[in-house]
Amino acid sequence: MGPHPAVAAIRLAVRRVLHDILNDHQSSGTLPDGQALGRHPGRAAERPSSPLVLVACSGGADSMALASALAFEAPRLGLRAGGVTVDHGLQPGSGLRADEVALRLRELGLDPVESVAVTVGRGGGPEAAARDARYAALDATAERHGAAAVLLGHTRDDQAETVLLGLARGSGTRSLSGMAAVSGAGGRYRRPFLHIDRQTARKACMVQSLPVWDDPHNADPAYTRSRLRHEGLPALEKALGKGVIEALARTAQLSRDDADALDAWAGQAEASVRDATGLLECAKLYALPPAVRRRILRRAAIEAGAPAGSLFARHIEEVDRLITGWRGQGAINLPGKVVAQRQGGRLVIRQG
Repeated sequence: MGPHPAVAAIRLAVRRVLHDILNDHQSSGTLPDGQALGRHPGRAAERPSSPLVLVACSGGADSMALASALAFEAPRLGLRAGGVTVDHGLQPGSGLRADEVALRLRELGLDPVESVAVTVGRGGGPEAAARDARYAALDATAERHGAAAVLLGHTRDDQAETVLLGLARGSGTRSLSGMAAVSGAGGRYRRPFLHIDRQTARKACMVQSLPVWDDPHNADPAYTRSRLRHEGLPALEKALGKGVIEALARTAQLSRDDADALDAWAGQAEASVRDATGLLECAKLYALPPAVRRRILRRAAIEAGAPAGSLFARHIEEVDRLITGWRGQGAINLPGKVVAQRQGGRLVIRQG
């Protein structure tokens, strides 16, 4: 008899991602050509060149299910598997809980395993600050161990929530594209569970008798994502029927495909709208489709020093009016002390 369907689903998702990681390393020359990884798991795991894959684990159902699937699949493909848990220090006893999670990861057979404590700042709100601190710790741990990738346990439900949050911000197609299956420098972060629902991950933990920790912050209405999870999405499903989460996840993929295509178009068009000195020519920008033109403007603002996280759609719309609604208006102030102004038919974006 095979594994429970929930366990089979999470293992298959992880197996596919691990194959992608192996292919990436083989094509980049990290592994010698001709090595048949997975045919001799024991010997492959002992090779120094065998890539290390880490799982980021909070102790919750999603990441514990991910850790269990990684521990099962990695040795069968000749990969080393480790884990890291981040202690944000935001709740009493968080250090002890992090140590417990690290112990559970070791019991699954993961090695190396680290528990990393971070200090969460206040910039951008508590959720954004915690996320920034967490990713900084994961980056540092991955670099310290030379890890090929870090697996994250975001599920289809998380993707649906992210799409709705992007819709509420009104930041355009890229915000609606949600979380990428592959992200980070060099494709470091991988999300195998974006097509798996949260209940499947929890069921996989239950049938494997894996203890899980339910973070009280996930039920705290003080946090936007928590309100969306426990109030917003249930209300949408009540009004529109089941299938909202699946539809939002599909929207994320469709939006990502569109955003990627428009980004590529903008990248190719940018050289054609600059003059010999590198300045943007307003007439040539005006001739471009708005979605392409605004991407070029955003990229130019970021290159001039505007922080990407502080540059919103309204900023780009104001700069765009220097192209499409020119009435002799003055300079536009952007985040990062960047100024955009029209001068002699050219758009100048620079530090003020």
